[in-house]
This record gives sequence, C-alpha cells and structure tokens, in this order.
Amino acid sequence: MTLVVDAKVNTILDLHVTTTRKHDSQIAPSLIKRNPEQIDILLGDKGHDNQKIRRFARQHEVRPLIKHREFTLLHKARNARLDADLYGQRSQSETVKSTLKRKYGAFVRSRRWWKQFRELTIACLVHNLDRSL
Repeated sequence: MTLVVDAKVNTILDLHVTTTRKHDSQIAPSLIKRNPEQIDILLGDKGHDNQKIRRFARQHEVRPLIKHREFTLLHKARNARLDADLYGQRSQSETVKSTLKRKYGAFVRSRRWWKQFRELTIACLVHNLDRSL
C-alpha cells in the first residue's frame, strides 16, 4: 500500500494498493498523474531516486524533493543542498502509516483482493474522519 499524505494535517489524499510486490518508484507516477493539483511537493527517500519520477513530477508541476543515492560527489552535494526542514516532513507519511497499523492492525483479514482493498480503503477513510474531529 502506498499513500499520498497531506503532511500539514496528516490526512490521506490517495492510496494505491497492489496485488503484487511493486517498488514505490513504479507506483509514484500513477499517484502523481491522479493527483497533480493536490500535490505541491513530492517527498521521497533514496528509494524513489529515479530521473523518470523527477521528470514526470516536473511535467505535472510537482516539485520533486527526493534524496539522491550517493554514487558521486555531485550526488552528495545535491543532498547537502536539500531543504532539511521541508524534507523532514517526509516523516509525517511514516507517522500516518504507523497510526494505521497501530489502530487498525498490521494485516488485512479478508482473503479476496477486492475485499482487502475495501478493508484498507475503509481504514483510510476512518483515519481521515478521526483526524477531522
């Protein structure tokens, strides 16, 4: 499950659930494409370090703030120039995931994929309702 989270209020804007194991870098473009007006800045760890994702985000007027994997001195320099306070907001996404697991369990109970998707979606909706109260 991959989430799009509003880091200011910790609400879930979108989720992507797969039936197979896919890397987040394969899922990110579809989430950007579905939510270009809701996403201002794409915060990602080094696992999202992919020029295709950066290019795709810029095409949809989303600022990619993704750490580079450090293979060269140029990558280290680029990482040093990142806005540390803004990049630190990435932890809000992890907080939301942790909250979901703590409140609603770390696994799904359903056996069929569409019921699993429904279970995860309902958990996200309830989380957003809880945040709004």
